[in-house]
Amino acid sequence: MEYRTLGNTGVKVSELCLGSMQFLWTASEQASISVLDAFYSAGGNFIDTANIYSNWAEGMQGGNAESLIGRWLKSRKVRHKIVLATKVRGKMWEGKNGEGLGREHIISACEDSLWRLGVDAIDLYQSHWPDGSVQAEETLAAYKDLVQQGKVRFIGCSNFSAEEMEKAHMAGEKIGLQYISNQPRYNLIHRSEFESRDLPFILKHKMAVLPYSPLAEGFLTGKYKKNSPLPISLRQSAVVKRSMNDSNLEVVDALAAMAVESGKTVAQISLAWVLSHDWISAPIIGANGVEQLKENLGCSGFKLSSNQIERLNVLTANL
Repeated sequence: MEYRTLGNTGVKVSELCLGSMQFLWTASEQASISVLDAFYSAGGNFIDTANIYSNWAEGMQGGNAESLIGRWLKSRKVRHKIVLATKVRGKMWEGKNGEGLGREHIISACEDSLWRLGVDAIDLYQSHWPDGSVQAEETLAAYKDLVQQGKVRFIGCSNFSAEEMEKAHMAGEKIGLQYISNQPRYNLIHRSEFESRDLPFILKHKMAVLPYSPLAEGFLTGKYKKNSPLPISLRQSAVVKRSMNDSNLEVVDALAAMAVESGKTVAQISLAWVLSHDWISAPIIGANGVEQLKENLGCSGFKLSSNQIERLNVLTANL
């Protein structure tokens, strides 16, 4: 595993971040624990979660992934070796302050996350998505209190546009606290919007970029191909509706050819392209099992040639 700096901080993180959205949803508790063990054994030190994971799954109410990670950290006694990130914004309880980026929700939700994770401090506490009903000044002031209390070390945002980050930046200048990272959806078939709209602001302020869905929900693993029938269970899925078109399938064909050239898999080539950008701190990968994780980890340290990068850049410039 190789390591990169988390934005403009001095924190070193593994160049792949382990996401946990699948924990106790598409991955059982035992499978999730095995994935955590394998990631750590491979040198991974960066884990991302959110308090709402996995409140959409049957029998779950949110906080489930955090609790599982907390149990793992305690049983393995590795808290001091892990950079731990979680997120706040979604609905966690009933009532007017049960969700959002207002002070009341942030403070209470942070206490709950600390308890579930079994830690004294969250390394990176992130606004999961914008909340237009709350002034940025209120949000940043709540975070400032948590930082001063030693409960949060750094703050970040997710799914924020440049305009929304600018509002937060202006509010943060007044109190001396800034978002140090952003989590955008970013991959080979979803790149132009982020690169043209948001990246200039991020580069200017030296923020960390932690892209989620770097494999486009599995589309960039090579399992979908031209003129190949889809399994019935996938024909109406969101990934098919969003990604199954001729332009995207041409990208998969190009990735497959490069995989043969390089002795890598389509997924590893896709992740290597994301990692080819020096402004990326760590793409967030997910895995339902150890074998899937190992395939993703196979991209660490691998570098695409300049010719391969240029071919993919030209092919996906407008996607």
